Amino acid sequence: MIGFIGAGAMGGAIIRGAIASGNFSADDVVVSGSSPEAAAASAQALGVSAAGSNADLVAKVGAGIVVLAVKPQVLPHVLPGIREEAGKHGTVIVSIAAGTTLETLASFMEHAQPIVRIMPNVAASIRKSMTALCPNEFVGPEQEAEVARLFESVGQVATVAEKDFSIFSAIAGCSPAYTFTYIDAMARAGVKNGLRKDAAVRMAAQAVLGAAQMVLDDLSTTPMTLADSVQSPGGTTVAGIVALEEAGFGAAIVKGVQASVDKDIALQGK
Repeated sequence: MIGFIGAGAMGGAIIRGAIASGNFSADDVVVSGSSPEAAAASAQALGVSAAGSNADLVAKVGAGIVVLAVKPQVLPHVLPGIREEAGKHGTVIVSIAAGTTLETLASFMEHAQPIVRIMPNVAASIRKSMTALCPNEFVGPEQEAEVARLFESVGQVATVAEKDFSIFSAIAGCSPAYTFTYIDAMARAGVKNGLRKDAAVRMAAQAVLGAAQMVLDDLSTTPMTLADSVQSPGGTTVAGIVALEEAGFGAAIVKGVQASVDKDIALQGK
């Protein structure tokens, strides 16, 4: 069984994806919230069951998985209340809270508690997330595989060393915002040249989707090789690429990613 403490935007997206994938049924899922009434409302909306409290949820889940789908600042209030039940059952505690390390999570729990740190991105809402997974030393292979199976319901999963979570956060967590901005800029160029904005957005977004799929379809071919394949000598594409390079396009992307990495590290107090 899988429990969700918090069933807001991200928690709800994971629950819906898990059920839609066929990997889990609604009968497998129980939720709790800030109050029994909030939990009941979330459960009704998602078609799952509700627990009266967080501790009740952990007791019901037992040795299964409990996903902490709450904000980082809420964790210090939530974890002490589930410590005893989670320790008793060996529950796998899964946290999606940004910037909260395995060490910090473990400090609230019993010794040897299985804990997994997870970082999905906004595309979990359409089952296209890129999710990082990092277990502590008390998570067994079967437990890790079950957590991965849950998050594969909403996209792709990669096991990532915890020291690399800041760069993962920038590349996979923050980059959808970079990409939305890029698509909007492309669309504005379309509007400048006479297109309607909605048509230009659709054209740009589909082009980005297709290009990303080509990269994923053959990861042995580098993105730059694919870029070269589109550029005919003296053609329109190479003219655009040269203009982008002159404007510092590649360097700006690297700078933006680095700014996100630095901010993530700063938020962790490192």
